[in-house]
Amino acid sequence: MKNNIPWWQSGIIYQIYPRSFQDSNNDGVGDLNGIRRRLDYLQSLGIQAIWLSPIYPSPMHDFGYDVADYTAVHPMFGSMSDFDALLDEVHARGLKLILDLVPNHTSDEHPWFGESRSSHDNPKRDWYIWADPAPDGGPPNNWLSYFGGPAWTFDETTGQYYLHQFVKQQPELNYRHPAVLPAMLDNMRFWLEKGVGGFRVDVIWLMMKDELLRDEPPNPMWDGVDPHASLNHIYTQSVPGIHELIRHMRAVVDEFDDRVMIGEIYLPLEELVAYYGRSLGECHLPANFHLILNKQWEATAVRQLVERYEGVLPDGAWPNWVLGNHDQHRVATRLGQAQARIANMLLLTLRGTPTTYFGEEIGMENGRIPPEYVQDPPAVNQPHIAHIIGRDPQRTPMQWDDSAHAGFTAADVQPWLPVANNYRSLNVAQQEAEPASMLSLYRALVKLRQAEPALHVGNYVTIETAVSDIFAYQRTAPDADPFLILLNFGGEAHTLDLSHLADTARIALASDRQRSGPVDLTALTIGPDEGLVLRL
Repeated sequence: MKNNIPWWQSGIIYQIYPRSFQDSNNDGVGDLNGIRRRLDYLQSLGIQAIWLSPIYPSPMHDFGYDVADYTAVHPMFGSMSDFDALLDEVHARGLKLILDLVPNHTSDEHPWFGESRSSHDNPKRDWYIWADPAPDGGPPNNWLSYFGGPAWTFDETTGQYYLHQFVKQQPELNYRHPAVLPAMLDNMRFWLEKGVGGFRVDVIWLMMKDELLRDEPPNPMWDGVDPHASLNHIYTQSVPGIHELIRHMRAVVDEFDDRVMIGEIYLPLEELVAYYGRSLGECHLPANFHLILNKQWEATAVRQLVERYEGVLPDGAWPNWVLGNHDQHRVATRLGQAQARIANMLLLTLRGTPTTYFGEEIGMENGRIPPEYVQDPPAVNQPHIAHIIGRDPQRTPMQWDDSAHAGFTAADVQPWLPVANNYRSLNVAQQEAEPASMLSLYRALVKLRQAEPALHVGNYVTIETAVSDIFAYQRTAPDADPFLILLNFGGEAHTLDLSHLADTARIALASDRQRSGPVDLTALTIGPDEGLVLRL
């Protein structure tokens, strides 16, 4: 708690993709001991929690999101004793460790599925979703996989199809069977008893499916690119019963003090906020990806998004914002380096919990993946649109310095993905030495945010400027200095009269790390691609 505010409300969450953060044993893949080695760096950022993408045993058909054992560690990442040591050191620094929970599906190598597919009368047969072939022998319905093709695979042994909305090696659990949820809740307790700070729950809105397995209707708005988007997924997303399921999961989290449950949910804002639940009894934070999903990086569009989100939040709900993750192109690739600074300033000054994807604090960009290195399932399965849907480019190794492989692994070892080409000029060591670097800006933003109540727990209100390129808002808290944030989303300078807000103001932080001191609010100039945080 900070000033009686839960840590997940006042702090910053930092996502690590373990394969790509730091290799400690020179096999080309990041691991738990590599993360331990970099804990001082993580602490220096001022973050509060580290979220790890899956570290469980897995055949890695979807890089750990196909779980073969929910209560163990993949040897690739280390041992359980390595995990315990990491957790101890995280706690010693006053930080939290959040695990990725993947309850919608398992690996086809999980013992549960081995039993399920062994025969029709196995007690675990209905732990998964099985269905007879259609009259023509094909899949039971028209449901599609996110990764290309039908969401069904035929099993020769038992003569039925099983459901998988991702790769065929990820069969989906049947939460209508009374034994499945208790088994998953026990998995959650295993890690909570170890002391993890909570879970980010993968595809939480997909965990229930239509009991009648009805065909999904066509999507009239489909753009013709991603086949999965050709249907309206009314029978596989937010299906009735999902909220009761989540309430049971939240109840387990609440058995332990000071833990958090974050739900991965790609839905419109009005539907997303329903996952806070009645009386806020579901996800503490239904992940808000709309800064990513909003394709218009323009001041007016972003302002409208923020206002709409603030307007639909249930009473007492705490907002959250995500700008990047392992599924989305990197911020600096989407927006350019200048606007990536604006994006970090926005993320760290809006009301709500920010989530940073590793490397965004230095402005990492997508790597270039030669065809022979492409590994991501949707890109492998659909090579004609791999450049659009492939996720390898945003998963390239962390750029620590200008040595071979950016300091991620030994010089004579080939990393699991090639390091981005710009690592010699864009890396942590280089930015540590530059007072005006993106890393310097990120640390200064976090330090200011954490020191000022108005910025980490205060209220939000939009400020009118009559300039379409400028997004302006104020953050206030009782008995604390108010702050005005001005973000220029355009490439031209503007002069604003903001004298109605205050008599005086000082620059607390500028995006270029150059400007400081008092400013004249009657004629305040904000430069191209510039952001200012003003103390009023």
